[in-house]
Amino acid sequence: MELKDVIKDYKYRFQLTNDEIAKRLGVTKSTVSRWISGDVKRIQDETLQRLNDLLGYDMEPIIKGSSVHLKRPILGYAKAGYNMYAQENYMGEEEVTEEDFYKGDFFLQIEGDSMIGSGIMDGDLALIKQCSSVSSGEIAVVMIGDDEVTIKKVIRKPDMLILEASNPHVENRYFSKQEVETLPIRIIGKVVYTKTYF
Repeated sequence: MELKDVIKDYKYRFQLTNDEIAKRLGVTKSTVSRWISGDVKRIQDETLQRLNDLLGYDMEPIIKGSSVHLKRPILGYAKAGYNMYAQENYMGEEEVTEEDFYKGDFFLQIEGDSMIGSGIMDGDLALIKQCSSVSSGEIAVVMIGDDEVTIKKVIRKPDMLILEASNPHVENRYFSKQEVETLPIRIIGKVVYTKTYF
């Protein structure tokens, strides 16, 4: 992993322009462009410190070409069940491999057992790839209205969206096209994998 990869990732995750990143770091837009293109390998100490503060970890080993411990934030809870309010509170970080760093953007902690048939257990950490759409049959983080977040298999029908549980004791939920638009029902991200801690 190089400096350009980290900057590109930060830019993508927070939907920022080069100009916005430059303002946050007190550098020129062209400097950020050179970082992203890989033309710049060295950074002044003062700028490096601001970059560390912005990204939340030490960039010096990456700039020097050393291995680095990569992390993704844990951004709260998602209930693998229902009636759970979204809590977008930062809960720390989880270490990931370089490969997984590119696969997912953040973790959510699972509460509930509605997805146990898919191997998603209460207390698991789920790595989520931020997106606004998934294919029918994929497991996603779904926001219902403005405050309910759940993890379910998304089934698309011509006139309906089904949020399917993988626990026979939990009922599926069915939403008409109109409900999907008016509630609304929004895909927040796709579940990449989950980690279980005993």
